Amino acid sequence: MDDDFEVRGLHEQLSEERAAQGEAFDQRIALFTAILATLAAVTSFLGGHTQNEALLHKNEAVLIKAQASDAWGYYQAEDLKRHIAQMEVDLAPVGFGATQMAAHRADIARYTARGTALKREAETLDRRSAAADGESDEALRPHTKLALAVTAIQVAIALASITALTGRRWLLWVAGAAALVGALLAGLAWL
Repeated sequence: MDDDFEVRGLHEQLSEERAAQGEAFDQRIALFTAILATLAAVTSFLGGHTQNEALLHKNEAVLIKAQASDAWGYYQAEDLKRHIAQMEVDLAPVGFGATQMAAHRADIARYTARGTALKREAETLDRRSAAADGESDEALRPHTKLALAVTAIQVAIALASITALTGRRWLLWVAGAAALVGALLAGLAWL
């Protein structure tokens, strides 16, 4: 019995060659999957960043809107005081003192000036709030495409995994197509 001598058949040789090719194929799938996972992580981070930025601008819009509401309330109070002072002048009995009339007219002028300033402030705050709301909408605009991109990339990762398990090479083309769709969506999110 000679253990040093081995005769190999064609079947054994082909099996070893296919195993070597399979290892290379599996390594390519693993590398492809790792690249896709990295792309998905970056795209997911960018999607989360857009949400955070949108929330920051939305919170700013709400805060400024509350300040505008306060300014409008102060404006209405000053306008009400002006209106009451004007009614006192308009309804003053004949012979009402000139000093009192002058004091009421001074009050009217003061309330009018304060009301004008408060109205300008409220209008400015309303515009700032609307601008911050617009910035929120603009910051959130790419989010949907980024979320769809991450989904397509995750589908590509799943298909690549199935390819590695089943050895069906055609699935890798489908995975590549899904990855391409995800990459395109991620790119379109910023246009």
